[in-house]
Amino acid sequence: MAEQFSVGDHVRWNSEAGYVEGVIIKKHTHDVGYKGYVHHASESDPQYEIKSDKTDHIAMHKGRALTKL
Repeated sequence: MAEQFSVGDHVRWNSEAGYVEGVIIKKHTHDVGYKGYVHHASESDPQYEIKSDKTDHIAMHKGRALTKL
């Protein structure tokens, strides 16, 4: 099971453009539609919405893709 994060945690993830840092703004524990895709989530494996520090872009990732800073 991936590490669990909370809203407000500062995290880093690897994107196509390199490492990005941001703050978790929402935790999803049920499947959610986002940017035309269904992102699967559950209580034990949630998806996190993260707002980039630099660009204010919103990304969605599972906990295994994130590193807490």
